[in-house]
Amino acid sequence: MGVSVEEFLEMLDELPEVKMSHGGEWIGLKVRDKGFGYLWEATETVGLKATIEEQIALVAERPEVFEVQFTAGRFGWVVVHLDKIDADELFELVAEAWCLTAPKQMVADFEAAHEIGQQVHPR
Repeated sequence: MGVSVEEFLEMLDELPEVKMSHGGEWIGLKVRDKGFGYLWEATETVGLKATIEEQIALVAERPEVFEVQFTAGRFGWVVVHLDKIDADELFELVAEAWCLTAPKQMVADFEAAHEIGQQVHPR
């Protein structure tokens, strides 16, 4: 178990139009100029956008893996410790963060191509 920073960065190649911006101690992750995540290489942690409900559930279920980062509007951002999560679960969380942020048609095209569950994503 555990995902390296390099493996995490490779996951981002699976998602359309991801752009990275360096902010000093962290790297911001965006799709169409809207943020969905952050990477802190020094601490090997990632901050990801989620629903508030998912943020609460993840932190309650596995506080050794997840911690509350902050809430903003209807979203709850969660910190993920890369060394304590497997690649499949991490990709699911990264893809969900991306889906919460990307334009609707881009999300629909991605989900169709990857046969992801047909759930509605709030904008």
